[in-house]
Amino acid sequence: MMTAAHAQTLESVLSPGKVIEAHAKYENDCRSCHVPLQRAGQDKLCMECHKDVGRDVGARQGFHGRMKPQACRTCHTEHRGRDARIAEFDKAAFDHNHTDYPLRGAHVKIDCAKCHAPGKRWRDAPPECNACHAKDDVHKGSLGTKCADCHTETKWKEVAKFDHNKTRFELTGKHADVKCADCHKDNRYREMPRTCIGCHKADDKHKGQFAEKCESCHGTRDWKTPTFNHDRDTKYVLRGKHRVAKCESCHKGSLYKDKLTTACVDCHRKDDKHKGTLGTECGRCHNERDWKEPASFDHEKTRFPLLGRHAKAECRDCHKSTVFNEAPSTCIGCHKKDDKHEATLGDRCADCHTERDWKASKFDHERTRFRLHGGHAATTVKCDSCHRDLKGFRNTALECHACHKKDDKHQGQQGTRCDQCHNDRDWKTTSFDHARTEFPLTGRHVTVDCKKCHETNRFKDAQHACFACHRKDDGHKLRFGGRCEKCHSTRDWKLWDFDHDRRTDYKLEGAHRRVACDACHATAAPTGKDIGAISKSCFACHRGDDAHDGAFGTLCERCHVVNRWQDIRSPLGLGHSRLDHLSDS
Repeated sequence: MMTAAHAQTLESVLSPGKVIEAHAKYENDCRSCHVPLQRAGQDKLCMECHKDVGRDVGARQGFHGRMKPQACRTCHTEHRGRDARIAEFDKAAFDHNHTDYPLRGAHVKIDCAKCHAPGKRWRDAPPECNACHAKDDVHKGSLGTKCADCHTETKWKEVAKFDHNKTRFELTGKHADVKCADCHKDNRYREMPRTCIGCHKADDKHKGQFAEKCESCHGTRDWKTPTFNHDRDTKYVLRGKHRVAKCESCHKGSLYKDKLTTACVDCHRKDDKHKGTLGTECGRCHNERDWKEPASFDHEKTRFPLLGRHAKAECRDCHKSTVFNEAPSTCIGCHKKDDKHEATLGDRCADCHTERDWKASKFDHERTRFRLHGGHAATTVKCDSCHRDLKGFRNTALECHACHKKDDKHQGQQGTRCDQCHNDRDWKTTSFDHARTEFPLTGRHVTVDCKKCHETNRFKDAQHACFACHRKDDGHKLRFGGRCEKCHSTRDWKLWDFDHDRRTDYKLEGAHRRVACDACHATAAPTGKDIGAISKSCFACHRGDDAHDGAFGTLCERCHVVNRWQDIRSPLGLGHSRLDHLSDS
C-alpha cells in the first residue's frame, strides 16, 4: 500500500522544477496549486489566492476580465526557478484599452509613472479626474469631482463643454445672451439664486407686494411686457365689472402669501342681506354685471329640483324662514306622518315613492342586493313570503340557507352557499363543478360515480389521499409511503413512471438503472408519509464491496465506475503496469 511519504516522494520526483520565490512555501504541497486529474482545477486555486484578479475575471472587468478566457499558466508559467519572472509586463506593447480606463486625448502620450505611483500595483491607480487634476481645479472643489462634465481629455484648459440647459436653471430668452460672470460672481457656480427677484429686485415696481414669483407676469424675452392673463392663468375668470377692477382692489396684501378664495362673500360681505344664512355662493342668484340686479334663482340648479307636485308648492311651505338653506331636503322631513314603515326603511322614500303621488309605489327589486330570478320571481313568490310586515322589509336574510335549511341534505357541512351547486330555477337540479374543489377530477376519476368516493351526502368527509381508495391496489403495502401520485397517474393505476433523473438530485447511471427501488430504499416509509431521503454516497450501499476496508476513504467514485463495480478507472498519466506497482507498494 502507498503511504503518504511515498506519495510525497512521488510528487517531488515528478516536479518539473523549482517554483518562484513567492511560491516557495507551497513547493512541497503540490495540492495548494494543483488538483489531481483536473487541469482546470488549477485556475480556480489561482483565483482563490489572487482574489482581486478572481473578482475581475468573475465580473468581466479590468485587464484580466476582458482577456479571452484561457488558463492562467498560458501567461504565468511556474517551475522555472526561484528567480524566474512569471508576470512579464511590456509597457510599450501594453494596450490600455483592455482595462477599465481606456486612454483618450492627451492621456495617450502621458508617461505611465504620471498616474501609476512607484511601489503600488498598476490596478490601484485612481480613475477620477480630481485625483490627478486637483491642482488644476480653479473652482477649489465647489463643483465637486466630476470634472468630465465640463472638461475633456483633449486639453484641460480647453473651453468647457458645459450645457446650462441641463441644470436646474435653463437659459431662455435674453438669459441666453447674458455673460456667465454677470450671474456667477467670483467663480461661484453652485448655490446661485434661481428666482427672478435674486437678480431683478431693483426692477420690481410693486415693491414686493406681489411676492417674488415674478415669472407669473413677466417673461425672459422682455421684463417690461407683462404676460399674465387672469382668465387663462388662474381659476377665476374675470367677467362684468370684475374685468375693469384694479388688481389692488382684491389683492390688498401679498399676492401669494395672502391667497384669495373665489367666494363672492370675501368682497361682498357687506352687501349680503341674508346675513350669511345662504352661504357664500352668491353667484347662484347674483351676477357680475350688477350686484343689486333682481335675483334669478333657479331651483333646478340646487340639490333639490322641483318635480311633480313639488313644482306647485309655495316657497314658504318648505322655507319657513329667510334662512333658505335650512329647509329639509329629505322626503321624511315633510312626509314623516305618511311613513307607514315607521322609519325602518330609512329616509330614502324616493326609492319607492314619487313626487306625482305618494301612495303610488315604484319599487324595483332588481335594484336591491337580492334580484328575483327563476322560482323567486314576483309572479311565483309573494312579497310577504319573505317580508312579514311593513316594518320588516330591511334586514331580511339573503342566504339560501335561511329559507332552504330544511332542504339541506348535507347537514350544513357544505356551508350556506347553496347557490354554488343549486340554482333558483329548481332546487333539485344541481350543476357542481368538481374542478373548483381541492380535488379536481382527471383521468379515470372523471367517469367514476360520485358514490364511489362520497358514501354519504357529507361530501367533505371524502379523503384526498390516493391510498384512501387504492390501498388494496398498493402492491408495495405502503412501503414507499402514501404519495402514490409520484409514480401512478389517474389515467391507469397499472401504468406507472418515475423519472429518477429529473425528479431527484441523484441521476441513475450505468448499473444503477437496473437496480430495484427497494435495493436502495430499504427502510419503509412511516404509514401514510412520503418515502424518506437516503444517502447519495457510494459507500452507503457499497460498504460491503469495499475491499480496501475504508483505507481509501468513502469517495469510491474516484476509482470505481457505475457500469461495473470491479472496473477501475486509470489515473491520468499512469499506465496499468505503473498502477499495479503502486498498489503492490
